[in-house]
Amino acid sequence: MGFASIGGMVLGAILGLLVGAFLGGNFATDFQLFGIRGYEATGILGLGIGLVLGALLGARWARRAAD
Repeated sequence: MGFASIGGMVLGAILGLLVGAFLGGNFATDFQLFGIRGYEATGILGLGIGLVLGALLGARWARRAAD
């Protein structure tokens, strides 16, 4: 189950970073987080959300595969 969670975290982080940077660069140019703004800030936010969701979905997938 550990490898599925780690794999989910990595995949979720990459996808979250890319989607966050895309959305921030095109739609949320005035968004600020930790003193940075635009695509950099939303990319960091997407990275964090992607890590958490990827870990949860990876663990869920591993539990289903084990049954």
